[in-house]
Amino acid sequence: MKLINRLSAEAMGTFWLVFGGCGSAVLAAAFPDVGIGLLGVSLAFGLTVLTMAYAVGHVSGAHFNPAVTVGLWAGGRFPPRDIAPYAPLSASSSRSISLSIRYTFSSRLVSPASLRLSSRVDSQSREAGELRLGWGRFARQKPAADRL
Repeated sequence: MKLINRLSAEAMGTFWLVFGGCGSAVLAAAFPDVGIGLLGVSLAFGLTVLTMAYAVGHVSGAHFNPAVTVGLWAGGRFPPRDIAPYAPLSASSSRSISLSIRYTFSSRLVSPASLRLSSRVDSQSREAGELRLGWGRFARQKPAADRL
């Protein structure tokens, strides 16, 4: 198969992985009431890799990550001459789509320093003696300087 076809399939797969996986993580942080949580983000990453592995894996090898490319080369399953085009393509593709996600949701994003993982104990859990943590539920918190 021609190198340009493999690189195009790799770029499309990397786009889909970053858009679907990182986009769902951004949505989970920007809209905590949606309820996607960590499980939804994990499923989004897994399903994006699965769909692209089936869609373009036979063309490009479904690396979608420079670390996978280097790992396959180290294991002797990828030719060294193809590392030079594959790795920078994956890195630049993922960087460009992550910047577009950031630009798209920049008005809704909160800095990581102002996010805290909220834990809650509801009345039913208290009666049962259980503590349920709100994993994936982020609450806005004022910066330390504003709390004084």
